[in-house]
This record gives sequence, C-alpha cells and structure tokens, in this order.
Amino acid sequence: MAELPGSVLFACSMNAIRSPMAEAILKFLHGRRMFVDSVGVRKGELDPLAVEVLDEIGIDLSRHRPKTFEQLEDGFFDLIVTFSPEAHHRALELTRESACEVEFWRVPDPSLVEGTREQRLEAYRALRDLLLERIRARFPPPAAPSL
Repeated sequence: MAELPGSVLFACSMNAIRSPMAEAILKFLHGRRMFVDSVGVRKGELDPLAVEVLDEIGIDLSRHRPKTFEQLEDGFFDLIVTFSPEAHHRALELTRESACEVEFWRVPDPSLVEGTREQRLEAYRALRDLLLERIRARFPPPAAPSL
C-alpha cells in the first residue's frame, strides 16, 4: 500500500458541495491519520442536500463552514485535490513554490441538475457514491485486523 499523505486539501468553486463532501468522507474513513481540509475559490453557502445525502450514510456535514483559499490558516499540504478548473488554477498558484501534488478529479456538480427534489437528491447521491469510490481508491483505509 502506498504511503498516505500527511495532509490533504479538497478545493472546488464555493466549498459548498463537492469539496466539503470529500473532506467529510475522508475524515470519516481515516479519522485523525491525516490532516484534511477543504476550501473554495469563492465562499458559498453549505448546500443542505449535501448535508442530507451524507447523513444518509452516517456522516455529519452540518457543522461545516465554507471558506476560501485566503482563509486557510496553513497553505502547506502534501496533496490538493481539485474539482473545478478555477480551483485547479488557484491550487497551482498556491503550490508554485512547494513540493505539493495537485490532482484534478472530474466529478459532476449536482447543483446543475434540475427536476424534482428526488431527482436532485439522486444527483447528490451519485456524487456521494462517486466520491466514496474515488477516495477509497486513492486513500485506502487500513486493513481491519484479522481475528
């Protein structure tokens, strides 16, 4: 198993859906094994549908407060995962003079889906499930001890 990074930052446009969901999922899977944070290029408002679909799987996102790159207390991370072109550009600017890896993960923005509440929730669930899959693959959880 590859060594896990010590610190990970997830970044998207407004820190309202994709990056906070990814942050919460990674923290849920790894606890305090690594430092995890999330930001947006612009400050948005936490999307209640993101809170709802994570709550369905036992992850509490309700206390997340969106923030921007400028509000980061520490600008050094081992890895930054971006979800939008503008966040990727901003991450590359931030890491220009550091040894930080930057990865772009192409994932859908569920806020663009129109339709009934249930159709919109399905888009958020699809994002949640995709993030779970990608995060488990990129940051494998430790093996359970064998009995």
